[in-house]
Amino acid sequence: MDIPSTKKLFIQGVTHDGRTFRPSDWAERLAGVMSSFRPGGATPDSYLSYSPWCVPTTINNVKCVIVSPELRDHDVMAWDFVMNFARDNDLTVGEACVLPE
Repeated sequence: MDIPSTKKLFIQGVTHDGRTFRPSDWAERLAGVMSSFRPGGATPDSYLSYSPWCVPTTINNVKCVIVSPELRDHDVMAWDFVMNFARDNDLTVGEACVLPE
């Protein structure tokens, strides 16, 4: 999937047949696994925080993970892991621009 750098992928916690994906903390778990993939890499003395390239959020009461294409540029295997997670769990994936606050 070729994504322009201004766009982000939104993995939504809803399957293609409309069911809510479980467990309810799946977005935080996925983003936690991806937390070491970040600009400059993880450092031994840093506190656990989400990567700016893989951020959990809730949109219209639906759990989501916003994935930046910069993750693919940094580590294609990490990108494949996230995309395969969405595919294997039949999750809805869309793309959109993220507007500044």
